[in-house]
Amino acid sequence: MLHNRIAVLRAERSLSRQELAAALGVNYQTIGYLERGEYNPSLELAFRLSDLFNLPVEAIFSRQPLKPLSEELYRR
Repeated sequence: MLHNRIAVLRAERSLSRQELAAALGVNYQTIGYLERGEYNPSLELAFRLSDLFNLPVEAIFSRQPLKPLSEELYRR
């Protein structure tokens, strides 16, 4: 299973699923499948997400469960 932060990144930018899908050139249902982990993106789509969010692919996707961003940013 591939884990991702798409929902968090989308919410931070106040994007609806439809808006994100339009920006990426995919169906809005694809965004829901990605966010729920029911679909793994193609390499091309992963790079388009990376470009859109201006983040490295590994900041968006991981084979291991991702820690909450607050834990990563504010480690004690």
